[in-house]
Amino acid sequence: MLIHPWDEPLDDDEWRTWLASHDFGQLAVNGLDGAPPFVQPVHFLYDPAPGDHGEAVLHLARPNPLWAALDASPHVTLSVVDDYVFVPGHWTALPDQPTDHGTPTSYYAAVQLLAVAHVVDDPREKAELLRRQTAHFQPEGGTAPVTAGEAPFGRLLPGLRVVRLDVTAVRAKFKFGGNKPESVRHRITGLLAERGAPGDAAARTHQLRRVTPQPHAPETDPARTER
Repeated sequence: MLIHPWDEPLDDDEWRTWLASHDFGQLAVNGLDGAPPFVQPVHFLYDPAPGDHGEAVLHLARPNPLWAALDASPHVTLSVVDDYVFVPGHWTALPDQPTDHGTPTSYYAAVQLLAVAHVVDDPREKAELLRRQTAHFQPEGGTAPVTAGEAPFGRLLPGLRVVRLDVTAVRAKFKFGGNKPESVRHRITGLLAERGAPGDAAARTHQLRRVTPQPHAPETDPARTER
């Protein structure tokens, strides 16, 4: 993922706050012997406490075909993308340009957790980690606790494997027109509000947060589309 200086997080708190409200992503695992990588959509629980970059916990069915690849290379990436919108070219034109010279582009927020995966098969440890996940996703309760060797879920534990991701690095990108003059960015926030399509409100919120020009943000169009 290419991250220009004007798309970088303002600070670590920006990506941590964003990730706190996102718990579904895609786990990318290297393929075996040059085969294509495995990309697994998955719910996860991110815990910022352990280590500098935190830990993510998820679980998958034992028949999942990615286990051999994960054993061969535990280095994985958990990718989360949201708040994405298409921005028409005529919205982005510079003040001294014809509107049809503006560059169409995409706006989005993305966080990638680079991690080392640890597979958990011990029944008691699996049960404890599954209880943590359930408490996060279903805080209102209503589901019996997972306990090794006990009904109703103890018999299902062998069919699951839990994965702890020890996060070693974080790549984060908030691509919301930070390379545009402030007047253009204000124009786009207004047009997003007017359009009101799915994702526009979230993208507009990011724009309003980041609308103050950063010292490294150029005031001219780089004349290229970057995704």
